[in-house]
Parts: sequence; structure tokens; C-alpha cells
Amino acid sequence: MLFTALLLAATPHPLASVRITFDRKGETSIRQQGVADLAAGRGVTADDPVRVASISKLVTSIAVLRLVEQHKLDLDADVSKWLGWKLRNPAFPDTPITLRLLLSHRSSLTDTIDYVLPLDADMRGVLGNPKAWDATHAPGSWFNYTNFNFPVVAAVMERATGERFDRLMDRLVLRPLRIQACYNWASCDAKTAARAVVLYRDAQPVRDDNRGAAPLCPVTPASDGGCDLSKWRAGANGAVFAPQGGLRISMHGLAKIGRLLLGGGTVDGVRLLSARSMALLEAPLWTFNGSNGDTSHGFYCSYGLAITYLATPTQGCRDDPFGDSVRRIGHAGEAYGLRSGLWVDRETGTGVVYFATDVVDGTGARSAFTPIEETLARP
Repeated sequence: MLFTALLLAATPHPLASVRITFDRKGETSIRQQGVADLAAGRGVTADDPVRVASISKLVTSIAVLRLVEQHKLDLDADVSKWLGWKLRNPAFPDTPITLRLLLSHRSSLTDTIDYVLPLDADMRGVLGNPKAWDATHAPGSWFNYTNFNFPVVAAVMERATGERFDRLMDRLVLRPLRIQACYNWASCDAKTAARAVVLYRDAQPVRDDNRGAAPLCPVTPASDGGCDLSKWRAGANGAVFAPQGGLRISMHGLAKIGRLLLGGGTVDGVRLLSARSMALLEAPLWTFNGSNGDTSHGFYCSYGLAITYLATPTQGCRDDPFGDSVRRIGHAGEAYGLRSGLWVDRETGTGVVYFATDVVDGTGARSAFTPIEETLARP
């Protein structure tokens, strides 16, 4: 096993990768190769739950839109009304911050302070630190991809419903679609957690090394090392279940999310989103014009309610891993050596989901995405 690990670490190939293509009716191809767990010698499959990183944001947005449809949330209201305290950028104290701004990374929050908070953290106190904010750009005036937006979104969802974020996501999205998945591990059963895809860097495990069982603590432990979820309070700490990147889902499950987008909010006879909500998802809220945001070297050039639009025809944009200039919607993910993607072409009714672990950093030949992502997007 040590020899295998050393051999794999010496190659530029990912340790594991899964790719599924699909259309509105179902999956059209599956490719799975590599090792989900080096220590156990377990090969990867499309049934294995994997942390899909920032694709989690898109699924969170679907739940937000369901709450908007139920008139429990409003995309354009000051989120302070749900939080119970005033959320403001100290440099722009008169500018309200809304769910629309948070979901589209235009809230003026930043990731200059850690958004991975311990279980017992006081998020209100953390966000009171001026260092959490962009002092130069007012809310609504600038795009800056920021993970911390989503713990705030989760806190708003919890306060509006009184429900724990992970259970809310299960009720609003995962269970209606019959997808066995979870945000962090608390709402996944031990059998599912035992099949986790381990995330690696240089063949060394860095996340989700569950060793064939449920993790001892399914979330980031409290500052004293404790893990008592009974102390959860709605909205006190929206980071507990990692709404920005903590979704564990199989590629079969993620393909169903893609088919939901292809189906205009309906998949396998289940309508989850209204036509109006789908129209909101399909409409960009920000597109790079050369001077209105940070594109991360051309990776992000058009963005909406936690959804990315590919192939932006603007100088400096390199957001087309497919290399065919076709407009697609979806989201990419990157965390702990993993790269993932969910992309659909609504016009042709086709899509792809994929992930790879232990991916070497770097940009591809045709985009700001890695070579592995370019290969998985369009092999």
C-alpha cells in the first residue's frame, strides 16, 4: 500500500475521478477510476459521497429560492431583519446587505478572516471585526468571491425557519429529490459516511478520512474540542454545517441536481423550483466589464445567485474549460486538493458532473481551470 501511495504521488494524475454525463431523461455515461481510500484500497465509484466544495453554494441557493417561493425570505430585504442584529460594512454603515448581494458575492464581505468557525463561535462578534469587510467597495458595487457570504446566508435561513441548516437542506432539496447527501456529516447515516471519498494532497489524507465509520465529530469542533450539537441556536453560527463548501454527495446525486436545472426546476416528475425561480437562476447579476470586480485571473467573469455562467466574451476572461465558447450554467468546486464541476447547457439539454482528488494546481491550455478540469469537462 505504501508503494502504491508513493507511485500515485509521483504522477500528475488524480488519485480518483468520477465523471457522469446526462440529459433531461437521465444519465448517458459514467466514468470512474482511481482510489477513494488509499489505506483501505477501496476503488472509487459514482455512488461514493464526496465533498464537492463550492458546488455546495449552488445547492444552498436552490433552498433559498424555495424559501422565497414560500414567502419566508426576500432576496432584496435587509438580512438584519432575520438575524436580529444589524449587519453592516463598517465603512458603509448606511448600505443594507441583502440575500441577493450575499448570494452573488457583492456584499463587500471578504475572506480575510477565517470563515471556518468552531461550533461555539459567535458569528455576530466575528463579523463585527472591520477586517472582515472591504473598506474600499460599497455593497453592490464590486464582485469578490467570498466564502463567508454563505455562513451569513445559512444564519438567515435558520432564523427564518427555526431549523438547523443541514436539516433544512435535507427537507427543502435533498429528500424531495431522493438524494442521500448531507452538509458536513451530521445528517448522513454511518453507512454513507463509511463510503466517503478521502481528499488528498500528495497522497496524504487531508479531509474525510472517515476510516469506514462516521466521524467522531461531524462538524468543526468547539473551541474546547467539544462536539455537543444540542447547544445549536438558530442563526448564532451559520458556519457550523459549511454551507459554502460542505456538501457531501455522490456524482449520481449531483447529476440529479444538474438534471433539475436542465428540466427547468423539475426532475423525474418532481417540481422543486418554479419557473420564476429558474428564471432568477438563469439571469446573471454581475458580468465583468474590465473594472467591476476580481475575476480570480479570469476564472469568474459572470455570476448570479450562487451560479456561474461560462464562456464570457470579455477580454481577460478565461472561464471556458470546454473551449467551445458555449454558454453553460453551474458551478466549480476547489478544496483540499479536490476539483469538481457541475455544468449544464440548457439549449442542448445536456450536462456533466465530475470530481477529481489530489489534483495538481495549475492552469490549463484553454482556460483558468486546471488541466484535469479541462479534461473532465470535455475529454
